[in-house]
Amino acid sequence: MRAFLILALVIGLGGCQLIYKLPTRQGNVLDQKQLDQLKLGMTRDQVKFLIGTPVAASPFTTDRWDYIGYYRSPRGQVSDRLVTLYFQDDKLSRMVGVDAATNNKGAGTVDTKTAEAEKKKDALEAERHANDSSNTGVVMRPPAPEGPSTQEPDQIPNP
Repeated sequence: MRAFLILALVIGLGGCQLIYKLPTRQGNVLDQKQLDQLKLGMTRDQVKFLIGTPVAASPFTTDRWDYIGYYRSPRGQVSDRLVTLYFQDDKLSRMVGVDAATNNKGAGTVDTKTAEAEKKKDALEAERHANDSSNTGVVMRPPAPEGPSTQEPDQIPNP
């Protein structure tokens, strides 16, 4: 009976999409800021330090590195990107797919730090608007606390 109730609860919550879905990252999910730092003439080690090891590097064709990235947000927006870097004499000679992605079905470029900062900013903005709507312009101060007298016990007059 307990298992049936738990199963019904899980199915019910799953239908309402109250269960948090983790973002899915596969491959090299590169930020546009990282790609903007790439310059022609960089060495392989500099590129590897800047954006990491490529997912697809052929042992037969060492002058081409492919960075393939896929990201799906918890809301279902998909962003995928293919960046291909070509080397000549161990120097970066050509870059394909480095420009800002425009075909990502509404997901935009993935920059988690910026996205989290925007979420915090939106939450603070919403809180501020909620506080502003209840603000009437009158400042309410609590009354002064009524505590024991500050006089010494021998100075208190007898009734």
